Amino acid sequence: MTEKNLSSYEGRQTHIPDLETPKIEVFENVYKGRDYSIEFTIPEFTAICPKTGLPDFGIIEVTYSPNENCIELKSLKEYILAFRNIGIFHENVVNKLVEDLISASKPNYLKVRGNFNPRGGIKTVVTREYKK
Repeated sequence: MTEKNLSSYEGRQTHIPDLETPKIEVFENVYKGRDYSIEFTIPEFTAICPKTGLPDFGIIEVTYSPNENCIELKSLKEYILAFRNIGIFHENVVNKLVEDLISASKPNYLKVRGNFNPRGGIKTVVTREYKK
């Protein structure tokens, strides 16, 4: 039996898909059936680097085409602020956002782009799209 490498990240992020975060609220789309898109930019996104414990910063861009509901901005802000205390990889930030936004609003289309500040001299940009 070998000793587990203490610097390994295996299993450290497996809780992220089920992580409880503030609820993203929605309101009725009174223009359902119309083809239009909504864009949000969150210029001061902050989370915690799971390796160093230091803050990570980035810009989150959300583009979506609503179906029955639109995303309510105050609840989105509270949801985003919750990440300030979460140790999470950049890739998991974007995937968690996509999953939670789909669950809350069930859009026709959704794209989330995380444009993160360099960490260790490496800049990371993560993008995920969803089409109904």
